[in-house]
Amino acid sequence: MAQIFHPSFNTLSKASVVAAVLLLGSVGLATLHANRTSIVTDVEVPKIQPVPFSHDHHVGGLGIDCRYCHASVEEAASAGLPSTKTCMSCHSQIWTNAEMLEPVRASYRDDTSIEWIRVHDLPEFVYFNHSIHVAKGIGCESCHGRVDQMPLMWKKETLNMEWCLACHRAPEKFLRPRSKVFEMGWDPQKALGKSQAELGAELKAEYQVQSLTNCSICHR
Repeated sequence: MAQIFHPSFNTLSKASVVAAVLLLGSVGLATLHANRTSIVTDVEVPKIQPVPFSHDHHVGGLGIDCRYCHASVEEAASAGLPSTKTCMSCHSQIWTNAEMLEPVRASYRDDTSIEWIRVHDLPEFVYFNHSIHVAKGIGCESCHGRVDQMPLMWKKETLNMEWCLACHRAPEKFLRPRSKVFEMGWDPQKALGKSQAELGAELKAEYQVQSLTNCSICHR
C-alpha cells in the first residue's frame, strides 16, 4: 500500500503536540496571572459608595475605634455595619447640613438602610468568622490594611485562598496581643522590643492558636 503521508508529517505531528502543550500551558499561566491582577481582585481599587465615608478622617484623624462602628466584630462572624443611628449620633450635631450627608439624613428620617457597596465580599462557599480571628490576636490591619490612611475604602489583600492559607499555615507571623488588635500601625519591635517571630511564637502558645488548613475550616 502506498504511503499516504510524507515522512515529514511525523516531525510535524510531534511539533504540533509540543506547540499545543505550550499553548495550553501559556493560557493557564496567563489565566492564573490575570486572577491575581486588580482587574479581578479589586485590590487597591476604591469603591464608590452612596456616601463617601473616609476612614482616613474618622479613624486616622479623629481616632474613632473600629468597634464603635463595627460593633459585632468581637462576638459574631460578621463585623457588622453601623446603623444610621450610629452615624447620626455625631452628625445630628456636626455637619448637619452637609450635602454629601443627605443620604444619611434621609436614611434616618425614612428608616431605610443605606445601600453600601461591599468591599470585602467573599464567595458564598467561604465561611469566615471575625470573632475567632480577633480572639486569637489577628489585627484588623492584617486583612484590611491601614484603613486609617484610606480616604475611600479599598481591598488591601486579594482574599484568595492561597493568601488565607499563608496565614493559616504560619499564624505566628501575624499574631499580636489582643489589646492591640484594633490598633493601626502597631509594631512589636517598637512597642515590646521583640521581633514578630519572637512575639508570634509566644502568643501562638498562649492563645492556643492552631495551624488549621483542613478544607472544612473555611468550606462548610
